[in-house]
This record gives sequence, structure tokens and C-alpha cells, in this order.
Amino acid sequence: MKRRARAALITTLAYMVSCSPTAPSRVTAGTWGGDHVRLDVTAAGATLEYDCAHGTIDEPLAPDRGGRFSATGTHVFEHGGPIRVDETPNRHPARYDGQVSGDTLQLTVTIVDTQQGLGVFTLRLAALSRLTKCL
Repeated sequence: MKRRARAALITTLAYMVSCSPTAPSRVTAGTWGGDHVRLDVTAAGATLEYDCAHGTIDEPLAPDRGGRFSATGTHVFEHGGPIRVDETPNRHPARYDGQVSGDTLQLTVTIVDTQQGLGVFTLRLAALSRLTKCL
């Protein structure tokens, strides 16, 4: 009798685990838009465009079961006016921490070498971005 009860319990638990909601294995590829940011996600990573900066995420965005992810890449500060031919880009390593839930993504951007937090952005899949490029 104990064996049957144990087998039934194991079968029930396996069924519950297999039917429980899980986060996707990757953030959905495509354009995610929000205020002051645009994120173009691919299978290999992503590119970002801000009002006065741009960046890359150099690894796939793979959320855990709770939809959270952390990835590394770069962030390049831009400035108004012309860019000189010999100008060195103001490039820094960056960490992108996020959480995806359906078609909404919260993204926190941190410059690694200075520990500067650039903010938290809310993006939606296939939404238009509201960018104002620096002049």
C-alpha cells in the first residue's frame, strides 16, 4: 500500500511541475520600446538605443523561472554636436538586469567600472520608442 501511495504522490508531483507556468527560455526576439529606450533583441543578445547613448547586450537574454535575467555588454555615452573622426567613443562595460513578464520588460542598466546606475526602463514588445536624440 505504501508503494502505491508513494508512486501516486511522485506521479502527482511530476505532473504539477510539468504543468506549472515557467518563463520562456529566451526573451522574445524583436523590438521592445519604451520612454527614452529601444531594445532590439536577437537570439545572440541585443542592441539598445537611448536618447543620448547606445549599447549592446553581448549574450542571449535567458530568464530564470521567475522571468529574471542578468547579462553583460557595453554602454556608449554620446554627446550633442558633431563627432570627430579621431574621437574615441566613451565606451564602458555594462550590466543589464531585467525581468520579463509577458510583453513587458523591466530593465535596469548599471555601468560596471563606475557602479553608476543609469536607471530602470519599462519596455513593451512591439511598442514604439520615445527617443529624443541629444543635439
